[in-house]
Amino acid sequence: MLEHTTPNLDTSGEVVPTPVDDANNGQETSGIADTAKSPDTARAAEGASPVRKPGRSRLGLGIFGVVAIAGAAALVSTGISARQKSEVELQQWTEAQAIPSVTLVTLNAKPGVVSLNLPGRLQANDSAPIYARVSGYVKDWKVDIGASVKAGQTLAEIEAPDQDQQLLQAKADLANAKSAEVLADVTLKRERPLLQSQTVAQQEIDQRVADLASKQAAVSSGEANVERLEALSAYKTVAAPFDGLITQRNTDIGSLISAGSSAGLAMFVVSDVHTLRVYINVPQNYAPDVKLGSQATVSVPEYPGRSFPATVVASARSVDITSGTTQMQLSVDNAKGELMPGAYANVKVDLAGVAGTFRIPVSALIFDERGLRVATVAQDNRVAFKTVTIARDLGNEIELGSGVAADDHVIATPPDGLAEGDEIHIVELQQPKQTTPKAALAQ
Repeated sequence: MLEHTTPNLDTSGEVVPTPVDDANNGQETSGIADTAKSPDTARAAEGASPVRKPGRSRLGLGIFGVVAIAGAAALVSTGISARQKSEVELQQWTEAQAIPSVTLVTLNAKPGVVSLNLPGRLQANDSAPIYARVSGYVKDWKVDIGASVKAGQTLAEIEAPDQDQQLLQAKADLANAKSAEVLADVTLKRERPLLQSQTVAQQEIDQRVADLASKQAAVSSGEANVERLEALSAYKTVAAPFDGLITQRNTDIGSLISAGSSAGLAMFVVSDVHTLRVYINVPQNYAPDVKLGSQATVSVPEYPGRSFPATVVASARSVDITSGTTQMQLSVDNAKGELMPGAYANVKVDLAGVAGTFRIPVSALIFDERGLRVATVAQDNRVAFKTVTIARDLGNEIELGSGVAADDHVIATPPDGLAEGDEIHIVELQQPKQTTPKAALAQ
């Protein structure tokens, strides 16, 4: 009889875990282990195995899912809150940016000095075009343009042979008239004693007296004619009428000269440039402020950076209907001869400002269908418009006649679309920092 020998089992209670596939929930094991173990040993190993139960695994997954959903909900809530906060901040920033920023004008009621710049034209104080008084040919000219001349100095000589012949004829006529006068006088003296003896009639004596008077008148006429022709002959020498400068010469030797100013250009133009005149056209609203004796300065392009003093000496005291200006004359000393007549000049006249008026920059004015206005800042930084009137236009600045007070805050440059009651933000202009000289710091 064969004996069945059973292997000794370790009954000490220590069980060696057997690798188990989680996917098959521990049902598949190694083939060697299954053949080597008995059913009792398998049950004991199953009780000692650490493999998780299906119900417990599902509970863990459920708890994990709940935690994940809660975390996702918290994350979404936090993102929505942050987004809402950003939207609020963006809206506040946008509203703040929509409020326009403006600067204010400092109103000064103290009248200041207003500079009036006007164009002008320099002219010689005395300027004379020299025309010929006799017809003839230019024999010679003595001076050219730019020459300084004295009064009575010869400028040119004219040959006038026909004038000379007329003078000779006038002298001959005068001699004939004198001879006739002598004969009439002698005849009267001879016949007058015969009247007492009644040798001649009274009628004849009266005729002799009248004939003598006629002959004497003819002599006087001849003398006047001779003097006239001698005076004209003196004009054959063209002379300067006063001390000055030759500014034009329009003749040459051999040129045919016709007497009179309507014959053509003047032979010479003599100008006194020691003192020059400047004519300016002052606008009507400034004319009352430019008084006679007011001081001004004259500048010309050929001397940049220099100015010459001038004085207002005359005014037309009338307004030109075409330009709305008043013509005024200024006198400029030109003893050094630096200024030239006919040159363009800029005239600067300083005028005293009108008391009780305010000056603002042109950019502060608003002109629309409601008229001429300025924008001011009222309470709570709100816009308030005021209608104004212009007293004087000073170019870059406007002098207001009415509409604003000293305590008004006028906006320097109102933005487009500004309406009554709009809120604005006032920007303070930064004043330039005053730097301390190094020398002062060293002390």
